[in-house]
Amino acid sequence: MSALLLLFVCLALGAAVRRFAQPPAGIVHGLNWWVLNIALPALVLELIPEVKPDPRLWFPVAAIWLTFFGAWLLFAWLGRRLGWSRGRIGALVLVCGFANTSFMGYPMLQALHGQAGLALAVVADQLGCFPLLASAGVLVAGVYAGRTADPWQIARRILTFPAFLALLAGVAVGMLGGWPAALAGVLHSLGGTLTPLALFSVGLQFRLQGIRHQSGPVAFGLGWKLLLAPALCWLLGVATGTGGLVLTVGVLQAAMAPMVSAAIIADEHALDPELANTLLGVGIVLSLLTVPLLNLWLPAG
Repeated sequence: MSALLLLFVCLALGAAVRRFAQPPAGIVHGLNWWVLNIALPALVLELIPEVKPDPRLWFPVAAIWLTFFGAWLLFAWLGRRLGWSRGRIGALVLVCGFANTSFMGYPMLQALHGQAGLALAVVADQLGCFPLLASAGVLVAGVYAGRTADPWQIARRILTFPAFLALLAGVAVGMLGGWPAALAGVLHSLGGTLTPLALFSVGLQFRLQGIRHQSGPVAFGLGWKLLLAPALCWLLGVATGTGGLVLTVGVLQAAMAPMVSAAIIADEHALDPELANTLLGVGIVLSLLTVPLLNLWLPAG
């Protein structure tokens, strides 16, 4: 449970520093740069070579994809009907389309279902979230930020996104037998900076006041992320005959709080940063209640 406590501590530290101290100008941009360009690629490089694909484990990956593309369809439709800005729509798609499958998913599923649950959580995270974030996530960020929609430019952004390059390198390294122990230790240490720095950055920007004048988008976003998306994933699993722990982990990973890295990408592309960070902070708090409750009526495996 110390990993879950770390989420709260880092978020609270960031909020406390913003309120009571005077952090240097540009600190948020600097922290976000490190997270996206150093810590996240290092984490991908560390974990991807250890993942062993298994065709029986398609469901946890499919649940992640359903959550993202469902969010894109839902918020694009709602945005047109409600007159939302492109920045608001993009923030909702990114922040509520991606789940925090590692920094919350790993410790929560290990606590709820032991090492077997943790192993399935890694599959959903590494084969579902990271490849999707590095490809479709970058696409959404560029399109809704109002940048050129030229397909070659979008392809270039995807192919030069550090986490995507790390994904390709990690697959190659895994095929060659993995990293030497010393280098794996370095990657582990670098990747370990992602959670504290990313959540500290979120805390620096998190303001509960944002809930008051953005209650509608917050309710729609977290209603999808914490309730409707996992319900649809459960229906998909039941319809395809998926059961046991595979079904449970797939649904619970889809139900996790919004992904920290996705919120940072929204910030970096100026996609309604206030809404993005409000969704992230409130989603983290609420998911600590909704995920265990959801787990009560799912099969224990």
